[in-house]
Amino acid sequence: MKFCNLFTLASVLTLFILIATVAAKKSGDVTSLQIGVKHKPASCDIQAHKGDRIKVHYRGKLTDGTVFDSSFERGDPIEFELGSGQVIKGWDQGLLGMCVGEKRKLKIPAKLGYGEQGSPPTIPGKIHFPIIGFKLLMEWFWWSL
Repeated sequence: MKFCNLFTLASVLTLFILIATVAAKKSGDVTSLQIGVKHKPASCDIQAHKGDRIKVHYRGKLTDGTVFDSSFERGDPIEFELGSGQVIKGWDQGLLGMCVGEKRKLKIPAKLGYGEQGSPPTIPGKIHFPIIGFKLLMEWFWWSL
């Protein structure tokens, strides 16, 4: 009898976890950083590392596709030191190892973006960032796209 109850409980818990997982995936929730490589150059001689100064063009989108920020609209890419905390953690992690001329799309969970609360009124907790190429700035020269 105890085995039957234990088996039933385990089955119900497994079913609950499965349903919760499917529901989260269908709702578009991002629970971990997702890095999609949209274009990678034929050769990748220079990659972005922690401490490098880089410039990126980006378009910040909500999960419904609404653009909330775009360096293209301003005509000015953002420049920052990778891994220094000058940008959201999703960027510091998602741009590591990126090649000059590469295009990536980052799906960033709230914990690596603006938190569960987001940045009201425009930015909710879960966001998408298509990163379009980047420039790697070295101490003595400027590498461009």
